[in-house]
Amino acid sequence: MYLSELQNFSSTPASPLATDHAIAERIDASRKRLIVALDVPDAASAFALAERLEDTCQWFKVGLELFAAAGPAVIEPLLKRGYSIFLDLKFHDIPNTVAGAVRSAAGLGVQMLTVHAGGGPAMLAAARGALEGMDSPPELLAVTVLTSMDAAQCTAVGQDRTPASQVELLARMAQGVGVRGFVCSPQEVAGLRSLTGPEGVLVIPGIRPAGTGIGDQKRIATPAEALRSGASYLVVGRPITQAADPAAAAEAIVKEMAAAL
Repeated sequence: MYLSELQNFSSTPASPLATDHAIAERIDASRKRLIVALDVPDAASAFALAERLEDTCQWFKVGLELFAAAGPAVIEPLLKRGYSIFLDLKFHDIPNTVAGAVRSAAGLGVQMLTVHAGGGPAMLAAARGALEGMDSPPELLAVTVLTSMDAAQCTAVGQDRTPASQVELLARMAQGVGVRGFVCSPQEVAGLRSLTGPEGVLVIPGIRPAGTGIGDQKRIATPAEALRSGASYLVVGRPITQAADPAAAAEAIVKEMAAAL
């Protein structure tokens, strides 16, 4: 029953040997790799959106807007409903402070959390060390260069490298202290995948399905392009959350992802 739907999202005809079961497995795998950003102003909006998206995704991102408004209490109800949580607070401070923040965040039961790679090797090492010895630590992700940054923005803050070369520099530095997960734009996925190998966890924002607005993002790609380049997870916000029908928008992205797998 999925075959005709998948062909709508792929220019490659389905193999005659493809079965409904195989296609359903690809749909399921795609749901587990889609992270919907709950960039909303309060807990009630977050829970309402999660309810509308039930069965379309496994992951939700809790970022600065929602966390500042609702605090840690917003996370437990989502976990109790069986969702996985990507806590995207991008810690960036002195090593001791970041280590304490990472320990506190890990105690919330989240599955992934972020620190800024720009905090340097000592800070990254402290963050990684804070998770050592935990029974089920979250995946630590180093944010490289924000997807809102292009060459002009990088130059404005004193970076004399292209975004791609800065991403590589930061990723190599983070790898040197044991970090294996990264956040980068879709344009750097292939290069980072070559650097990390299959064990690297690459979480990719800046995802824009064809025909949707780019907003304040600069370095973007479609879901299919990002997956084919080596992305582990895709983070999608406004194309889903601001759609007239968020569930339908999420389902369309899942189908595009499944066609690319």
